Amino acid sequence: ARLAESGGGFVQPGGSLRLSCAASGFTLAYYAVGWFRQAPGQEREGIACISGTDENKDGAAPVGGPEYADSVQGRFTVARHNSENTVYLQLNNLKPEDTGDYFCATYSQVMGACSASGLQARNYGFWGRGTQVKVAS
Repeated sequence: ARLAESGGGFVQPGGSLRLSCAASGFTLAYYAVGWFRQAPGQEREGIACISGTDENKDGAAPVGGPEYADSVQGRFTVARHNSENTVYLQLNNLKPEDTGDYFCATYSQVMGACSASGLQARNYGFWGRGTQVKVAS
C-alpha cells in the first residue's frame, strides 16, 4: 500500500497548482484524506480534509463534509476521483506563505469523516512522502 503526492512546483504569487494524492494497494474512497504542509523550520500544519465515501465510485456520497484551515479557506479546494483512486488539492491564489512540503495522509478509521479526524496530524496513520511547493516572485 502506498500514497504518492505529485503536482508541486514553483509558481508566482497569485498562481495555481493542482496536487494529486494517488493511492495504490488499497481503496482510497473509503478513507478521509487530509492534506498537510510543512514550511522550513515549522511544524506540520493540517490544511484540508475530505471525508470518505460510502461507495468506490465517482459521485458516491461522502460520509461528512470537508474541512479547511482558515489560512486556505476560499483558496484551496479538495476533491476526490474514486475511479482514479486519487484525491486532489486545488491551490489557487497562492501566496509566498504557502511555500512548503505538502503531504497527504489517510485517517485511521474506515468510512471516516473529517469531523472526526479533524486536521490534527496525529489522527492520520498512513502518509505519502510529499511534494514541494514554492511560491515566489
